[in-house]
Amino acid sequence: MAKRDYYEVLGVERGASEADIKKAYRNLARKYHPDVNQDDPDAEDKFKEASEAYRVLGDEKLRQQYDQFGHAAFDGANGAGGFDGFGGFEGFGDFGDIFDMFFGGGMGRQSRTGPQKGADLRYDLTIDFEEAAFGVETEIELPRTEICPRCHGNQAEPGTPIHTCAQCNGTGQVQHVQESAFGRFVNVRPCPTCGGEGKTVETPCRECRGQGRVRRTRKISVKIPAGIDNGFRLRVPQEGEAGTRGGPPGDLYVFVTVRPHAFFQRRGNDIYYEMPIGFVQATLGDEIEVPTLEGSVKLRIPEGTQTGTSFRIKGKGIANLRGYGRGDQHVVVRITTPKGLSAAQKDALRAWGESVGDTTTHAPGNDKGFLGRMKDAIDGFRGGE
Repeated sequence: MAKRDYYEVLGVERGASEADIKKAYRNLARKYHPDVNQDDPDAEDKFKEASEAYRVLGDEKLRQQYDQFGHAAFDGANGAGGFDGFGGFEGFGDFGDIFDMFFGGGMGRQSRTGPQKGADLRYDLTIDFEEAAFGVETEIELPRTEICPRCHGNQAEPGTPIHTCAQCNGTGQVQHVQESAFGRFVNVRPCPTCGGEGKTVETPCRECRGQGRVRRTRKISVKIPAGIDNGFRLRVPQEGEAGTRGGPPGDLYVFVTVRPHAFFQRRGNDIYYEMPIGFVQATLGDEIEVPTLEGSVKLRIPEGTQTGTSFRIKGKGIANLRGYGRGDQHVVVRITTPKGLSAAQKDALRAWGESVGDTTTHAPGNDKGFLGRMKDAIDGFRGGE
């Protein structure tokens, strides 16, 4: 496959300045660097192509040769040698090296030597409705990696010597000097002898087998604040995996699921409860007992109450998660229709309906009657929910 024109690859004109060529290459290198384009199978080839173009156009003498002979200047016939024998990209080791050398550090990479924070952990916790409302302190069992209690993380059997690594002199890093198209560069890598630890042990710890960390299951106390809701996440600092090389442990994140209540419903910091009452109570009024999260309270039902009417009990809802008071409890009444009336009770009900101008049949000029309107009201309210 024929190579593309180097100027075309970098997207610059033939008379572009050295600064313009360098800027164009920087942009393309950031765009196509394999470390930041792992999902793009073509990124590596594009990165190589851009680097090869800059390798030539960024060098004054090579650029002159290219302007005169094109790609033929480097095909080996003119004595210049192709890129395979001209340094190319073999000497860079990997794409991380060339990117770090040219841009001074790479795309936010962390050094693989020195203290490293441990990994964070996730725990899914299910609690009851009341526990979410009032808060609770609970104990969970968590498997995690911890610092070995026998060697305290130094990897050596107690009483046995620990030596400074002879290859890296205890730094945990070794340097590789490389000559490249961009000049002379020094790459720093983890020491292959000590794995970046900066030390070697003669006798590995028998409990952790020289790893410095062990797997344990711990009981951890977690405090659930009052007012927490379904889907909330709690952070427990430094209860995650142990760090390495003296680094701090990670954090534990507790994801909370709240079980639904049998008859309470939560909306924000308010709770809702449907209370069934008889139509006599609704008609004449009554004082009833209503359950709350803290026990029963008395509630006055005024006469003539309609189904779907909501009453508020102040301060009987959920505590505000930030500590600013509590929500309310809303009691929505549902009027129930009696069943299984005796003949005498039916006659009495008909007589009462006639006395107030209401019947159980739909007579001309009359409505559906008290029970019919009550049924429509109930059905209408339910349909609007």
